[in-house]
Amino acid sequence: MSSRDAILGRIRDALADVPADETPVDVPVPRNYRRSHIQPGVDIVALFAERVADYRATVTCTGPAGLPAAIAAALTARRARRLALPEGFPAELLPPGDWRWHSEPLDVPALDALDGALTLAAVGIAVTGTLVLDTGPGQGRRALSLVPDYHLCVIRAEQILADVPDALRRLDPARPLTFVSGPSATSDIELDRVEGVHGPRTLDVVIVDPTHPEQP
Repeated sequence: MSSRDAILGRIRDALADVPADETPVDVPVPRNYRRSHIQPGVDIVALFAERVADYRATVTCTGPAGLPAAIAAALTARRARRLALPEGFPAELLPPGDWRWHSEPLDVPALDALDGALTLAAVGIAVTGTLVLDTGPGQGRRALSLVPDYHLCVIRAEQILADVPDALRRLDPARPLTFVSGPSATSDIELDRVEGVHGPRTLDVVIVDPTHPEQP
C-alpha cells in the first residue's frame, strides 16, 4: 500500500459515520479561539508602525495634506524616478515634479526595469505589521508589487486593524490577496538574512493619519 492509499484510507475511516447527505455548512465550527493579542487602549496605528519598522521597512506618518510631499521624500531618498502606477491610484495624491509614472499594462521585463512601484493597500494588521493588497483600485495586480525591487505603499490610518481575524472579516476571500510583512527576505542554513528573494528588496510605508499634525 502506498502512502497515498494509507492517507486516503484513514480519511474514509474517519468519515464512515457521516450521513451521505450532510454538507460542511451543516456542522457549525467553534469560533471560541482568541481573536486578538492586543490589550485594550493600545494605539494600533503606532503599533502597526513599530511592527512594520521591525521588518526593516521605513515608516512615515503624515496628515492628508502632507501625503504628496511624503511620497516625494520617500522616492527621492530611494532615488526612484520611474514608478509603476496601478489603475485607480488617485492622481491628486501624486507629488509634482519630474517623476515618470508608468501605467498598466506592463509585462514582467518592463516592471523589472522600473525603479519601483507605488500602491495603496486594502488593510493593515497592527499586531503583525502586515499590509494586505487585494488588487483593488490603486493596488494593481500582484506582479506590480512583487516584481520591482522597491515598493512604496500608502495606507490610511482607518484601514489599520488590530489583529488577523479583524482583517479577514474585512477582506474578500475570493480576491487575490497579497500579505506583505516587510521587504521580501529569507535566511540560508547559517541564518544569514537575504532580502529581495521573492519580492521587493526595499519597502517604504506611508501612513496617512488625519490626527497627525500637518507641517507648516
